[in-house]
Amino acid sequence: MSDAALFVLVFGGLFVLRGIAATVVFLWILPDGIRCPQCDAETVAMEPGLALRYLRGFRSSWCMICRWHGVHRVTQPAPTRRPIRGTSGCVPPALAPPPASPPAEPR
Repeated sequence: MSDAALFVLVFGGLFVLRGIAATVVFLWILPDGIRCPQCDAETVAMEPGLALRYLRGFRSSWCMICRWHGVHRVTQPAPTRRPIRGTSGCVPPALAPPPASPPAEPR
């Protein structure tokens, strides 16, 4: 293999790797969830552009409060807490409302 072909192959490969690394870092620093990164309000999903139609882990968002628009990473919702096996799953006594007082006896 000639020196020129090897040079083009190595530097062409480094150029491609640099583009891939920059894309990965850009996608990694995107905000996750559905909250606005500026005012912390909930954002509205917009119709995705051509590129986002193929990137299922991202969504185009718009904030109606501060008018921010951009892309968010879609995260999995927090798992719901299930009752521990063997318990009824009722509200703990500290959080339960106080019991109603019995009706007064007529005199």
